Order: sequence, then C-alpha cells, then structure tokens
Amino acid sequence: MIKLALTAVWICAVTLGAVYFAIQTSSTNEAEAAVPPPFFGGLDYVRGEVISVPVIRDGAVQGYFLARLVFTAEPEKLAKLSIQPQTLITDELYTHLMGNPNIDFTTMETFDLTQFREGVRDALNARVGEKIFHEIIIEQVDYLTKEEIRSNMQRRRPAAPASAAATAPTEPAAAEEPAAH
Repeated sequence: MIKLALTAVWICAVTLGAVYFAIQTSSTNEAEAAVPPPFFGGLDYVRGEVISVPVIRDGAVQGYFLARLVFTAEPEKLAKLSIQPQTLITDELYTHLMGNPNIDFTTMETFDLTQFREGVRDALNARVGEKIFHEIIIEQVDYLTKEEIRSNMQRRRPAAPASAAATAPTEPAAAEEPAAH
C-alpha cells in the first residue's frame, strides 16, 4: 500500500513539473514572438518632402540634387516629438547634404547610398537623443545639371505666336516715301 501511495505522489510531482515547464517555455516564446519584424508592423512610415539641394563647385551652381525619402519610426515616440517629423527630416537632410564634403553628387556611380542612408538616420537619432528612426527607404534620388535644367525649360517654353511677330514694332525704312492721298 505504501508503494502505491509513493507511486501516486511521484506521478503527481512529475506531472506538475512537466506542466510548469511547459507553461514557462510557452510564455517565453510568446514574449519573443510579440516583437514584430521591422517591415511587418509596429512602425509608422513618415514620408519626407522632395528636397532640392544646389551643388556648388568653384563658386558656381553646377546642378541640383533631388531626393525624397521615407522613414520608418516608432509611432509612440513620434507622437511625443514637439516638432513635426517631416520638418525635422527635411532640416536634417539639408544639414547632412550641405555639411558633408564627402558626398559627390556629380558622379552618381560613386555615390554610396548605404552610407548616405545610415548617415542621415544616425544624425536624426542623435539629434532627438534616442533611436526613433529605424530604416530609410529611398523613393527618389536624382542629380540634374544646369544644362539638363535649361534644356528642360526650353522644351517647355511655348513658341512665340505668329501674330506677335506681325504686330512687333519695326523701324520705318528710310528710303520709303510717304503714301499719297
């Protein structure tokens, strides 16, 4: 009889231990699964404005760098910002692009897009004092030279109307005689 009672206590202890272990294991898996992957939720997408930065070399404007970026950020922290995220992003982009002499827009082949992304993201996070911005998605990056801009403007400019040329003032010919009445 004692062997039967000890066996029953042993079975109960093993069963309780197994249930406790199963509950602990499943709760840690749920805590790990609660963190969403970066591109599947949990982050807001903040779309920046199109910026146009003049590229100045040798004291003259050589062209314009155009960019539009999208940032992923934590919505709770974005709501706590006292300034609009788009304004902060635009200001930091101008600061980064104008203040970084290592960025060469004239040769887009040597432009390091990864370094550009990380530099802007790190500068934004350093400016606000904590990691709010996670990823930068490039929506548009272009470099237009002055010549390209001029040729685009000339293609868009309408031709002078024919009636305007006919009504343009002309100088009277010196050899003409006044018409008789």
